[in-house]
Amino acid sequence: MEIRSLQSSDYDVLIPQINDWWGGRDMAGMLPKLFFNHFKDTSFIVEEDEEIVGFLSQDKSDEVYIHFVGVHPDYRKKNIGKILYDNFLNKVKMADRKVIRCITSPVNKTSIAFHQKMGFMIEQGDKTVDGVAVKSNYDGVGNDRVLFRKEIE
Repeated sequence: MEIRSLQSSDYDVLIPQINDWWGGRDMAGMLPKLFFNHFKDTSFIVEEDEEIVGFLSQDKSDEVYIHFVGVHPDYRKKNIGKILYDNFLNKVKMADRKVIRCITSPVNKTSIAFHQKMGFMIEQGDKTVDGVAVKSNYDGVGNDRVLFRKEIE
């Protein structure tokens, strides 16, 4: 496997696949082309045999925030998510950042478990879903989210 920086041309390859990677959930709208054009410094692609099998998208701000992470379903359980996060963590450490934040949907139990395994703490929410603290209506009415925070050492 090879890890590389995101390129603008990756948008046309990834967008037709994104909803399938999430089991049919409509996720493509959460990954606008502007990320592929403007946030390349800390966004990464993992390829195997020249096929994109994972990616991590982060937008630039005063606080490090992972905007979007995806792994092709056929490549899950191969540490691609961990590879992306470790690469990202190394890059933001060099930029002397102290906190990483990200979110996920409360229905995405795999993502919740992954983030906790990677050392992220779930932030306090205003309600609980299946035993997990969530912020209600975070992404609009009915779109609750689990908020994560990780201190960078």
